[in-house]
Amino acid sequence: MKNGVLMIVLVITTFTFTFAQSDDARKKNFNVRKGIAIDGYDPVSYFDNKPLEGKEEIKEDYKGVTYFFATTANLNKFKASPEKYEPAYGGWCAFAMGDSGEKVKVDPETFKILDGKLYVFYNSWGNNTLTTWNKNEKGLKVKADQNWKKYIP
Repeated sequence: MKNGVLMIVLVITTFTFTFAQSDDARKKNFNVRKGIAIDGYDPVSYFDNKPLEGKEEIKEDYKGVTYFFATTANLNKFKASPEKYEPAYGGWCAFAMGDSGEKVKVDPETFKILDGKLYVFYNSWGNNTLTTWNKNEKGLKVKADQNWKKYIP
C-alpha cells in the first residue's frame, strides 16, 4: 500500500514539474513584454483581419503565456482552441525566424494568416519583413519551422 501511494505521488510530482518546466520554457522563449504576448493585442481578432488591442481585464494565461482580449467572446474562442490562435514562433518575426533563426521583435499590426495560423512580422524604419517573406514564403516557412524547434522542442 505504501509503495502504491509513493508511486502515485512520484508520478504526480514528475508530471507537475514537467509541465511547469515546459510553461517556463515557453514564457522564456515567447515574445512577451511585461508578461503579455503580442504587445497586448487580441490574438483572435487577427482572424477577422482586424487586430485589436486587448483589455487588461479580459485575459487568459495559456501554458505560462498571458494574452489580452478585446471581448469575452474572443476570450471564449481562444479557450476553446488556444493552439489555433497563438502566433507562430512564439510571436517573434516569422521572416527573421526563417532567415536567420533569430528572435526579432514585431509590429503587432503587420501580420499574415497562413493555413489558419497567425504570423507576425517586423516593420520599422522602412523595413517591412512581410514583403520579403511573401517573396519566398515557402522556403522561409520551412526554415522557420526548423529554427523554432531549437527554442521549443
